Amino acid sequence: MAHIKAVVYHSPGNVRAESVPMPSCGDDEIRVKVDACAVCGSDLKAFQSGNPRIKPPMTMGHEFTGLVETIGKNVTGFAKDDRVVMATSISCGQCFYCKKGWNNLCANLAPMGFSYPGGMAEYVTIPALALKNGHVVKVLPKLKPEHAALAEPVSCTVNACEQCGVQPGDTVVVMGAGPMGVINACTARAFGAKTVIITEINPARLKQAAGCGLGMAVNPAQQDLKKIVKDATGGVGADVVIVAAPAAQPQEAALELARKRGTVCLFASLAEGKHMLSMNSRLIHYGELRVIGTSDSTPAQVKKAVELMARGTMPLDKLASHRMGLDDIARAFELMKSGESLRVVLMP
Repeated sequence: MAHIKAVVYHSPGNVRAESVPMPSCGDDEIRVKVDACAVCGSDLKAFQSGNPRIKPPMTMGHEFTGLVETIGKNVTGFAKDDRVVMATSISCGQCFYCKKGWNNLCANLAPMGFSYPGGMAEYVTIPALALKNGHVVKVLPKLKPEHAALAEPVSCTVNACEQCGVQPGDTVVVMGAGPMGVINACTARAFGAKTVIITEINPARLKQAAGCGLGMAVNPAQQDLKKIVKDATGGVGADVVIVAAPAAQPQEAALELARKRGTVCLFASLAEGKHMLSMNSRLIHYGELRVIGTSDSTPAQVKKAVELMARGTMPLDKLASHRMGLDDIARAFELMKSGESLRVVLMP
């Protein structure tokens, strides 16, 4: 039996590249030769503290791209060497939410790298259910592999911008300049936001964000963020505030930055057991604020992400800040923990 190299999760603290059998390809599946897979914050969290949804041993990775290598005999619409990406949380297609078209909220989500072997490998098989429910998206050859691998995280920020109704000319504040904060800011700009203000208390991350040419980069521990936002908007406040920092303080403070009838999006989740917030309900009531959450993305949003990236206006080279091999997974985790990286992309 042929074997391939893959990054396998065994338990918290035990993630390593090793040899695994070549995945089979059934009649209703396709097999992809992976050439790039980005490392997500959820991968780091699983490494650090585990994830009950992962049944070890499991090949990790859901932010991947590659070329179609084998096509099951019942599969249509794909050709050998098509470049593909995925909406990688696979929906059931049958539940209440799927029937509403809200695939990302499916009651029976089965993500790649959690329920199915993922893309941190030389080859990955895409399950029949993913093909049936439209989760596989073709990518124009002009996108480099390390850029195409960002389609999934970019699609999550497309979800946020769509739900927030970001319009050309808007002022958008993004709180948190980690990888997803910076990608949110880039996507808001791609949606036409005129002014983007990104906030971060980590100086290294703030410098990275400023280097992406997004607009104002503010350290709220040293600067008066509320005044800066008011000054930038003629005293009105931001049209949209997206909180990409997984901390209670910015989620609570976000209400003070939005204009009346503005939108506050809780993009980042708080840890279980530390998830309660204390919010000023008067701001919501008298300001008629919309406070929403967004999670994951739909196949349509992955398509939108691919379109935005193909325009050539997003700083994709800066977003895919580090490229390395599967054997370097430990180094990838270290870069993420230190805040030195935006997205680390593994290239088998």
